[in-house]
Amino acid sequence: MQSPAVTVNGQVVPLDGVAPHTTALDWLRGRGLLGCKEGCAEGECGACSVLVARPGVAAPTQWTALNACLLPIAALDGQELVTAEGLGTPAALHPVQREIAVRGGSQCGYCTPGFVCSMAAEYYRPDRAAAGPSTGRPGAAAEPDGHLHGPNGFDLHALSGNLCRCTGYRPLRDAAFALGEPPAEDPFAARRDAPPPPVAATRVVGGGAEFVRPADLPGALDLLAGRPGALVLAGSTDWGVDVNLRAARAALVVAVDRLPELRTLDVGPESVEIGAALTLTEVETLLAGRVPLLDELFPQFASRLIRNGATIGGNLGTGSPIGDTAPALLALDASVVLASPEGEREVPLADYHTGYRQSVRRPGELIRAVRIPLPQPRVVAFHKIAKRRFDDISSVAVGFGLDVEDGVVRRARIGLGGVAATPLRARATEAALVGRPWTEEMVRSAARVMAGEGTPLDDHRASAAYRSAMLGQALLRLHTQHRTPQEVGA
Repeated sequence: MQSPAVTVNGQVVPLDGVAPHTTALDWLRGRGLLGCKEGCAEGECGACSVLVARPGVAAPTQWTALNACLLPIAALDGQELVTAEGLGTPAALHPVQREIAVRGGSQCGYCTPGFVCSMAAEYYRPDRAAAGPSTGRPGAAAEPDGHLHGPNGFDLHALSGNLCRCTGYRPLRDAAFALGEPPAEDPFAARRDAPPPPVAATRVVGGGAEFVRPADLPGALDLLAGRPGALVLAGSTDWGVDVNLRAARAALVVAVDRLPELRTLDVGPESVEIGAALTLTEVETLLAGRVPLLDELFPQFASRLIRNGATIGGNLGTGSPIGDTAPALLALDASVVLASPEGEREVPLADYHTGYRQSVRRPGELIRAVRIPLPQPRVVAFHKIAKRRFDDISSVAVGFGLDVEDGVVRRARIGLGGVAATPLRARATEAALVGRPWTEEMVRSAARVMAGEGTPLDDHRASAAYRSAMLGQALLRLHTQHRTPQEVGA
């Protein structure tokens, strides 16, 4: 095992003695790289954005924007990182930096380096030019928000995790849409043609704690069997917030985010299996539209910056009742594959959560994958009610998976988030739908049932009464969007 180190702006920098909770942001700023800033410390503002060389789909390497405020620097051992300082200099600005400057995209400058890195990641996306202005990403469905996709294929969703409070977003959009293709001599574009650094086994010791990345799944399971109290880390989009805002610390952190056994995606005749350590962006790209309900989920799940790090396994593993993947996966009748030294077992997601942030997962077990059975339901939707359209936490989230044949509901799966101590199935509503006609009258009756599902609470995001009302409205909205041909013609 080599001494831990990170390549930053082309220079190899050792990580000796770094405490496992030290974020990439704090480490970088401690080394004098002050471009990335701390604005929110929870991954919502993007001022800390940096670029990391990660495995790509359209090219061997894809420059990926990540929140440095959430990611432990130890998680980047052996990896390649670029900050805004590494992209260009005052005497030789990077194309992204130049376009932002000449189009008035910076005032106070606090958020600008983060915008630069997020915009650069999209600038270097290998399939950007092929995407075209209407869909943004290959395989994505055309959306009505055409202003979010430029004539150069630039997808403004890439900047959904970056906030600016003084310049306004029009100059930044103008800068993004003005970018052409990287020139032939661009070293960052050329870097995409070689694979990213291999992810090696890691052990970083500092501050009385350890950060360990095992080489493979058996090694991770053996380690967790001996230390069941260890913190299991994937994208760190949850634990990173606790580190920053609640001073959370762990004696042992076991990173599973790059384990090859947890990073597979298999589409078979009976199921779609998604590795637990694939990021949501990777899942979106690899599925390429094969699971329409997840295509509705992805744009509403936090921001691109978060989805570049967050994993399905991590989102389910935290057990949060407001995690957005669970309602969608419940609607798809998904199951969770749990691995331990004794072997694997498969648990229906509907039976996985047992209480607030509690589950059937035993000490030492890991979520290896999520399985979605085939065929998928024909009528699907993901409705998220939040105070902001993007980059926000759900007040209520609803996943729908229905089969309607000859005007009758033959099968119904409805997943709910934000209305109980756990994500849950709306079983009373499902029973009220199955075997009945898919008509407005019947749906209104079932919507009254749905408004009574769960045990919603009053909190700073929404009142219990509002949450209940939104449940009923979600079913009415689904019917409006998916009326039968007979109703449409009536």
